[in-house]
Amino acid sequence: MNQYITGAIIKKLRESRKLSQSALAEKLRVSDKAVSKWETGRGYPDITLIEPLADALGISVMELLSGKDVTNTNRACKMERTRFYVCPLCGNVLYATGEAVISCCGVTLPPLEAEAPDDEHACAVEVSEDELYLSFRHGMSKAHYLSFVAAVRDGGCELVKLYPEGGAEARVKAGGVRRLYCYCNRHGLFELPVKS
Repeated sequence: MNQYITGAIIKKLRESRKLSQSALAEKLRVSDKAVSKWETGRGYPDITLIEPLADALGISVMELLSGKDVTNTNRACKMERTRFYVCPLCGNVLYATGEAVISCCGVTLPPLEAEAPDDEHACAVEVSEDELYLSFRHGMSKAHYLSFVAAVRDGGCELVKLYPEGGAEARVKAGGVRRLYCYCNRHGLFELPVKS
């Protein structure tokens, strides 16, 4: 059970909603012994109960299946908490402005961890009127390329998609950029220095 739906999460969420095992069991039309087995890891909820269980606990099915209690403490939506996700199957790029459970192509995606750029992923930045022109020495072959550049500012995130065999360059609006990122399909996410 701890591989996907954890008994500890079921218990924690049940208690936070001030539900007894009997009350949760009644909502789901199962015995309170069944709920006890789930919470102690001695049994599994039937697949037909996953959606009603998530509803009863006040979370999404994805949160329940991930085994994580994702609570949005980011009520102010601070863009500095932006996290990026890339699907390894289709290359889809997603981002969230806080803790999230993100899934694409049936895969739950981990948030990317940004690293400092090395020489290959270093960026030259030129200011041109109200834009930043970003250029990289990185090759752009079909097998190894930069996939996107992102500029995070207080008012949102500007994402520029790059393509294999295209140019290793991008333009973003200059105003209020707090963080710059680039993503290499082989080496991951890099946080680029922002000149004030």
